[in-house]
Amino acid sequence: MGAISVPVLWSGDLPVTVDFYRALGYTVTYEQTRPYAYGVVERDGCQVHFGPMPEAAGSAEAARVGCLVMIDDAGRWHAEFSAGLRERFGRIPGRGTPRITRFRPGQTRFSVVDPAGNSIIYIQRDEPDIEYGGSRTLSGLARVLDNARILRDFKNDDAAATRVLEVGLRRFASTATPLDRARALAVLTEIHLAAGDSARAADRRRELGALPLVDADHEVLDAEFPEVRG
Repeated sequence: MGAISVPVLWSGDLPVTVDFYRALGYTVTYEQTRPYAYGVVERDGCQVHFGPMPEAAGSAEAARVGCLVMIDDAGRWHAEFSAGLRERFGRIPGRGTPRITRFRPGQTRFSVVDPAGNSIIYIQRDEPDIEYGGSRTLSGLARVLDNARILRDFKNDDAAATRVLEVGLRRFASTATPLDRARALAVLTEIHLAAGDSARAADRRRELGALPLVDADHEVLDAEFPEVRG
C-alpha cells in the first residue's frame, strides 16, 4: 500500500463539528474531549482528523484551514450531502457557517465549510484543466461568462465573478447577444440572492426583463436559472 496523507483540521466545538459530519454521511470513528479535543470521521475510506485548536485562535475559515478530497462523482456526493443537511437542519445552508456551495450540472467540485470554519473542497478526479480567464475558444461576453463560471465554481469567489461580469456587460453591451447578456444578468442575480441582497437582485431582474429575448431564449434561461426565473 502506498503512503496516505490524512488532514488534521481544527476541532472547534468538537461534538458540534463531528455531528455536522454525521449529517454528511460520515461515521465518527474516534472522539475525545479530554485532555484535549481530538476526533476522526470517515466516509468511503476517506478519513478527516480534527485536532486541538491553537491558543487564541479565531475562525478556521479566516485562517484558511482546510483540505482537498478527491472523489469519483462530485454530483452524487453533493446530492447526498445536501439531502443529509436538509434532513438534519431542515434546509441546505448556503450562507454563513456551516454551509455547502452550489452545484450545477457538469460541475466538478464544490466546497463544504463546517461549524469550526474548516473548508473541504471535494474535487472530481477526472476534472479537466481550468482555463483561467475563460476558454480561448470563446470571445466577447461568452468568454467573460466562462471566466465568471470558473471564479464561482472553482474558486468560490463571487466578488471577483461580479466584477468581471459587470465590466463585461459594459464592454460588450453593443456586441453581445441578448441571450448572453441575459445569462450575465441571471448570474449576477444569483450572486446577489446568495449574498442576501434582495434589492440588487431585483434591479438585475428588471434589467433582465427589459432585454429583447425570443421564446427560445426564455426556454434556455428557464432551464439554466430556474431560481432566478421563478
